[in-house]
Amino acid sequence: MHEEQDKRPVSFKASVARLPQKGMPVLIDADARQRQALAEAHGLVSVERFHAELLVAPWKRNGVKVSGHVEADITQECVVTLDPLQAKIDETVEGLFLPEDSKLGRLGFDGGGEIHIDAEGPDSPETFSGDSIDVGALAEEFFGLGIDPYPRKAGVSLPRRVEDEHAAQPEGPLQEKLRRLSRKD
Repeated sequence: MHEEQDKRPVSFKASVARLPQKGMPVLIDADARQRQALAEAHGLVSVERFHAELLVAPWKRNGVKVSGHVEADITQECVVTLDPLQAKIDETVEGLFLPEDSKLGRLGFDGGGEIHIDAEGPDSPETFSGDSIDVGALAEEFFGLGIDPYPRKAGVSLPRRVEDEHAAQPEGPLQEKLRRLSRKD
């Protein structure tokens, strides 16, 4: 478990051996070391706060459903000015898990086992081994999805692209012939 925590900044193993029918709540508040590791892992200037509220509940026969929210306050670099830019993350967390030794886990989800998944709902179930699931790693995945890959300060725009400069230049004979051909239709 210690080795696993070194790989995932907010690793949190939740035991799923005997889940209550109503589910088991899990709260994760990352400490300073974990927030620094999150920032490094996701290319951020810093992570000021990382908080996840999850519910780990039974699903289907032997499966597990993890649902909840992950919230964070982060600082990124503006892609134009490289100035620090604060952002908030508020993502819904949903994940379905089946034991790898279950019938569906052995067959795979295309192997003839019937399972109905809502296209707008969570992804296809993942398999797990043993009696625990790393719900911290799941929360971190959704945290990563909430990060703007191209953050920009308000009112700042990217410089003109090289392609835009070429578009303003006169066209050659090939472009003129193509334009004439398209007008004949």
